[in-house]
Amino acid sequence: MPSAVSLNLPNAVSLSRLVLAAAFIAIPSNAIRIGLIVAAAFTDFLDGWLARRQHSASSMGALIDPIADRAFVLTALSVYLYDGKLTTPEYFIVLSRDFATAIGFLVARVVPWLRPAVFQARMLGKTVTVLQLTLLVVILLWRAPVDALVLLIGAFSAASIVDYTLALWHRAKAASAERAAAGGSVPPR
Repeated sequence: MPSAVSLNLPNAVSLSRLVLAAAFIAIPSNAIRIGLIVAAAFTDFLDGWLARRQHSASSMGALIDPIADRAFVLTALSVYLYDGKLTTPEYFIVLSRDFATAIGFLVARVVPWLRPAVFQARMLGKTVTVLQLTLLVVILLWRAPVDALVLLIGAFSAASIVDYTLALWHRAKAASAERAAAGGSVPPR
């Protein structure tokens, strides 16, 4: 049975993006889809604000929030790919950060000395999410800047991947050094 921590208001707001993603698939109206994108962006802001204001930030929330973000963006981009509003290369460029962080998360859970590292939102990652949500609206309103925006997302995604990788490496190294100082294993080199 889920704990009360996982059922708090900020986490419920995060999970609402899954409902918004389902609605994005079900409702083909561009105007409604723009509203769904705006609602997803708003809930992404609101869940963090609520967690800070209510002092209810949790490790569960830190996991639910980015998964809900990625699920909404992945769903919308997949709909656009299916509808022919986005090419396959554009699709993979826009999602490159998401694929890399998902792989990084799995690797960090498998590699023993990376397990202590805590994943946290990073400014470059947040920037990529904002650019992705902007792209979702731009595709529906004005096709002309899409190519440039995809390239911008690709550049920020590459920088974000490097940033997340270095942050994970430094956190894992620091955690291993703390364990070694406390009489545990030797930190990685």
